[in-house]
Amino acid sequence: MAKKVLVAYYSWSGTTKRLAQQINSQVPGSTIFEIKVPDNTFSNDMNKTSDISKRQLANNDLPEVVEQVEKLNDYDLVLVGGPVWSGAISTPVMSFLNDIQGFSGQVAPVYTDAGSYDGYEASFKKSAGKLDVIKGFEGHQDLNAWLEQVTR
Repeated sequence: MAKKVLVAYYSWSGTTKRLAQQINSQVPGSTIFEIKVPDNTFSNDMNKTSDISKRQLANNDLPEVVEQVEKLNDYDLVLVGGPVWSGAISTPVMSFLNDIQGFSGQVAPVYTDAGSYDGYEASFKKSAGKLDVIKGFEGHQDLNAWLEQVTR
């Protein structure tokens, strides 16, 4: 029996959104959920956004996620999409992971990057706390093979 899948994503530039939509279209019966933070939390400039994110981390002041997933425990698997920021997960994704600590299913990172992503999965797992994290997907790998593996 196929797992019931939620595709949750935060996208700063639109790249992760496109990947999340692709995944949603390829996983029958999946639901898509956009992780949103208040308007004007980040700049349209990548370098300024990086600085804002670093300040959030230094001050332990993560942005608020403005909507929550309804009936989260109805899902077996949550694919959590987000961009790689300075080799780690974005602060909105960290906030989302904090918000879903009571989730009883599996969680897998889905991430897009413009450069270095070597520490992403370790950073994700650390931020996931008690969540059951499985192998994730980096935006340049074989999506079909990964989806087959994690959704069955």
